Amino acid sequence: MKVLNLYSGLGGNRKYWDDTQVTSVENDPKIAEAYRKNFPKDDLIIGDAHDFLLKNYDKFDFIWSSPPCQSHSRMRKATRHDVRKYVDMNLYQEILLLQHFFKGKWVVENVKPYYEPLIKPTATLGRHSFWSNFKIPEFSIPSPQGFITNGTVKESEKLKEWLGIHYEGNIYYGKNHDPCQVLRNCVHPHLGYHIYKNIKL
Repeated sequence: MKVLNLYSGLGGNRKYWDDTQVTSVENDPKIAEAYRKNFPKDDLIIGDAHDFLLKNYDKFDFIWSSPPCQSHSRMRKATRHDVRKYVDMNLYQEILLLQHFFKGKWVVENVKPYYEPLIKPTATLGRHSFWSNFKIPEFSIPSPQGFITNGTVKESEKLKEWLGIHYEGNIYYGKNHDPCQVLRNCVHPHLGYHIYKNIKL
């Protein structure tokens, strides 16, 4: 089965996928390098996942997309800082593209948003919203204590253990100076496998 893993990050969702030929797209070179070390057999592309999807969706059997969640997150309203930013509509563009034009199985993942979703999710599991063209049964992975507020190097090591994703040193997401952020962005491997196995049912 040919799988496209978009906005692949560190590859939490992908860890337990088997019997697959995976192409992953990640635009941050440092994050991509950590992904490459954990999944050396995958075809890894450093580039624009949104653009890659539009040009290549018909080449795959299953597509997983996890567009950036920051503009949708409930944390946008919890922060004390000025956060004048439009919601990133790439999320809904990808859902509509896959709904109407992709012939295989697909899932788009994001956080539960601070607003009523413009397209109703297929499933909501924990902190995640999922849109898909197949049924996703209930599943629960409890987050570690202090998951949202953790921000130290020591706490990032605990998140690496929780995810089973390892790399040397710290990786920072964009201009964020929180070593835990790139780890919080991961879908837990057991949740990723739960969804993956249901595409075959």
